[in-house]
Parts: sequence; structure tokens; C-alpha cells
Amino acid sequence: MNVTELLAVLQAQHDEATARAGELHGQIEHLTAALAGTEARLADLDTARKVISEAAPAGTEPDPPETSTAYQAIVNAFNQHPGQAFRARELHELLGMPTHEASVNITRSRLGRLTRQGFLTQPERGRYQKRT
Repeated sequence: MNVTELLAVLQAQHDEATARAGELHGQIEHLTAALAGTEARLADLDTARKVISEAAPAGTEPDPPETSTAYQAIVNAFNQHPGQAFRARELHELLGMPTHEASVNITRSRLGRLTRQGFLTQPERGRYQKRT
């Protein structure tokens, strides 16, 4: 095999790897959007449940125990430290949540959603702070 043939083989392998990386990026974007949509639906359902339970006549049923969602824990942390900026991993450590990469990535998407909703700001890349 001469140098020209070797370069052609390497270019073909590079093109295949580039195409595969593009496919994987597309899958990541799709899954991230699906996760954000599902989390938004969960938040909406939680809000609806709370509104209905508050509107229900007193004494009809015992109130269900309060459940703390991840969003509530994140919002509470920022409310307790309004001037402090956190990275997602620092927030996990503060809240005693698992710090493995998959869990931290989910929190990053939650922080992005809270930023888009106007609750948080991003004073620098990767850091989030309560909007004042």
C-alpha cells in the first residue's frame, strides 16, 4: 500500500467517524429535548395537583405528604444563597445529591430551563445564580 492509498483509507475512516459523531449529536439533542419536555410535564402535573388539593373542600381527604422534587430542591438552594453562583456539580454537593456525570447533566438541563424561565441568570459559562 502506498502513501496515497493510505491517505485515502484514513480520509474514508475520518468521514465515517464524522458522520457517526453527527448522528450521535443529533440523538443527544433529541434526548435532551425529550427529557426537558418530560420534566416540564412533571412540573405542570405537580402544580396541577397542588392547585386541585388546595381547592378541594377541607376534610374530604387527608393531604398527601409533600414531596420534594429536584426542581424544588434547586430553587430552595438558590433561595437560601441568593447572591452565590453555583456550578451544577457544586449544587449537587450542597444538596447531597449523587455527583456522577449523568445526574449532574440532568441538573444542568434543569438549570438551563430555570434560566430560560427567568428565575436564574448565568453570570459566566457554567455558573448559575438567582436573578435579583
